[in-house]
Amino acid sequence: MPIGIILNALVIAAGGIAGALAGNKISGSFKENLNTVFGACAMAMGISSIILMENMPAVVFSVIVGTVFGLAVHLGEKINTAGRMMQRGLSRLIKTSGKNQEDNSDALVTALVLFCASGTGIYGSIVSGMTGENTILLAKCVLDFPTSIIFACTLGVVVSFIAVPQFFIFLILFLLAKTIYPLCTPAMINDFKACGGILLLATGFRMIKVKEFPIADMIPAMLLVMPVSNLWALSIQPLLA
Repeated sequence: MPIGIILNALVIAAGGIAGALAGNKISGSFKENLNTVFGACAMAMGISSIILMENMPAVVFSVIVGTVFGLAVHLGEKINTAGRMMQRGLSRLIKTSGKNQEDNSDALVTALVLFCASGTGIYGSIVSGMTGENTILLAKCVLDFPTSIIFACTLGVVVSFIAVPQFFIFLILFLLAKTIYPLCTPAMINDFKACGGILLLATGFRMIKVKEFPIADMIPAMLLVMPVSNLWALSIQPLLA
């Protein structure tokens, strides 16, 4: 049962309602300082996953090649475009609050991408499907609740509706992962977790505004890492030994 995914959707819905009720009472400096703490937590989650790495060359190769592929096909731009399409659909249901509708539109797209296409959510959903472990998704719940409140202070209750597409996207990943898990070795799973940890670390650096890593363009690495890890362990490593 996808407990972590269900809880994550409920947390975003609740945070959106709470933020809409709070209005604009949260100051800009409070939001910025809290976002810095979120970034530090994301980096801690990433480091805890990276230390599980078993085949470093396979993981590094997957991250580099996967990111090159993502940049080549403009995956980040496509995800932003999909976010804008969802934003238009949501805006027909509920108008965003505030005077500057263009700024609100950009903020809603940012929220859609953050909640529905983040490396943390994708990684956590796949890990949950493969192993039943919900630690990553539960940690994401802790981060998403105050984040959804902050977004809803500006955008209103429309933020709560982001929980719907997020739930279905993560559920699909969860179900696909359950079919893949029986084909995986423990080393493949650990390398997959390490690859996701690198994305989490990059997400943390981006959240604290140290470096704008292309997180969305790095997502294909998570599709490559398990087959590359298996190829390395079975074919390449024995030759080098």
